[in-house]
Amino acid sequence: MSVRIGEILVEKQLITEEQLVRAVAEHQKSKEFLGQTLIRLGFISEEKLLKVLAGQQGLAFLNLRDVKFDDEIIKKMPAKFAWHYKIMPITLDGNVLTVATSNPFDMWSIDDLETNLGYRVETVLALSSDIVDAIRKYYGVGAETIERILADKPQEEKTAQDAAAREKIEDLETSPDAASVVKLVNQILQQAIHDRATDIHFEHFHNELLLRYRIDGILYDAQVSENMRYLYPAIISRIKVMANMDIVERRVPQDGRAKVKIADREYELRVSVLPTLYGENVVIRILPMLMLFSMADLGMQARELQVLQRVLQKPHGIIFVTGPTGSGKTTTLYTCLSQLNTRERKIITIEDPVEYELRGISQIQVNPKINLTFASALRSILRHDPDVIMVGEVRDFETASVTIQTSLTGHLVFSTLHTNDAAGAATRLIDMGIDPFLITSSVEMFVAQRLVRKICSQCKEPSKTPLPIGPPRGEKIQLAGLPKGFDSSKPVFRGKGCNACNKTGYKGRIGIYELLVMNETIRDMILRKESSEKVEARAIELGMKPMSQDGWEKVFAGITTPEEVQRVTQVAE
Repeated sequence: MSVRIGEILVEKQLITEEQLVRAVAEHQKSKEFLGQTLIRLGFISEEKLLKVLAGQQGLAFLNLRDVKFDDEIIKKMPAKFAWHYKIMPITLDGNVLTVATSNPFDMWSIDDLETNLGYRVETVLALSSDIVDAIRKYYGVGAETIERILADKPQEEKTAQDAAAREKIEDLETSPDAASVVKLVNQILQQAIHDRATDIHFEHFHNELLLRYRIDGILYDAQVSENMRYLYPAIISRIKVMANMDIVERRVPQDGRAKVKIADREYELRVSVLPTLYGENVVIRILPMLMLFSMADLGMQARELQVLQRVLQKPHGIIFVTGPTGSGKTTTLYTCLSQLNTRERKIITIEDPVEYELRGISQIQVNPKINLTFASALRSILRHDPDVIMVGEVRDFETASVTIQTSLTGHLVFSTLHTNDAAGAATRLIDMGIDPFLITSSVEMFVAQRLVRKICSQCKEPSKTPLPIGPPRGEKIQLAGLPKGFDSSKPVFRGKGCNACNKTGYKGRIGIYELLVMNETIRDMILRKESSEKVEARAIELGMKPMSQDGWEKVFAGITTPEEVQRVTQVAE
């Protein structure tokens, strides 16, 4: 890219003379094109630069997000060329292949494509980020690596690779393809972390391999090459090696752990392998090694946060956090423990499994194989003079009984229950066999919670679909959890979908809560074994904010959407 383009940018007042002089000086020191230097220094956006280049070179500028790609045309260009040159095939007209590039001056890549593909190649310009996103979407994770591994193997041999890989599974690390398989697995992990995935799912069916990422609590299909299934035994073996599993054993479930470092951040991988009808399925949980837990990040509103802080100052008692699996209970508990973690307190946890390492806190991993259960560990740690104890989950009468007795001996205890709401937690404990008197004597608060997806801040816009108000739809919105007295004419928002949120309209999650604080009225109702519905209704009368109301307040604050609140609170329309 010549200095001439810089002069054109100055003429169009897109950059200043001073910026051009500085960019030229930087450009001469590096191997970058001048335009890349201008973008790196922040003097101009890539989009503005490419539009000027398009006009100068007589090329079209395309927004790839609006392009519908043809799978047959994509097959005309191998993934290795797409990834290496960051070029995306657009159309094929006779012998003319049109490709999208962000660098119209890279003639070497065009010549290489024409030589290897046998087409005359013409170019259009597009944003480099859009090109990379399109390659990821349509070629799939690790497509280039898969092509390279299978390049020298005839098509008819591919069907036999499954058996061959199984026979040579012990030699995987020393085989010629070992490095490539390692790279492929690394690419899958890197893509998952790039997409903010918490879990990676490998699912093997008859002649089909699915790769899915769980992002913000929702599973999304990851585009993968059809040929990845031929390498699946080798992929599983690599994962087993990483997680210190038995690579030969394929008949029973296995669990393992691994630690990886990606982009200067360390992650722990929890790996679970499950034998199925058509082979082994794998789920990998991705956990950052370093996590900072802050009360501000929970998403509690000011009043509820004050209530929680007040209960945390009590010297003894139990705080139960309730909700289904994946509702953020552990994060809430860790945040509370981090708040209490001072040199004056000794804190011990019993977990299954230990999700994150907390500095200054003694953490115990449950191990039923050696009879190290929640109940047995709890009895032992009382001899270690703790001030605060966390029991990962109350699952049975024994654990519940010991947990309650521990709080009655002067300890502040945290634990979780699987119930749908706060009021139902007391009923659940009674169903386990716990005397209502013990519940009212020990429990200080029940916290129920869910996680809702947050609207992406970069593509947030007012929703064009108004809330269904007025009869008979007014009844419908009431069923959806909108409390009486809410102004349903308030605007709500949605995410249009952009590159930052992978076109979902959501990015990140936040909690919605209801806090049931024990008082004399609630204690009397529990002692009388009143139903959870009556307890909840009375608690709301006394000032408890129901979880659905907290959700709707976040809707009208532009944090989440009505669909999210209805989804996680399981309220049918």
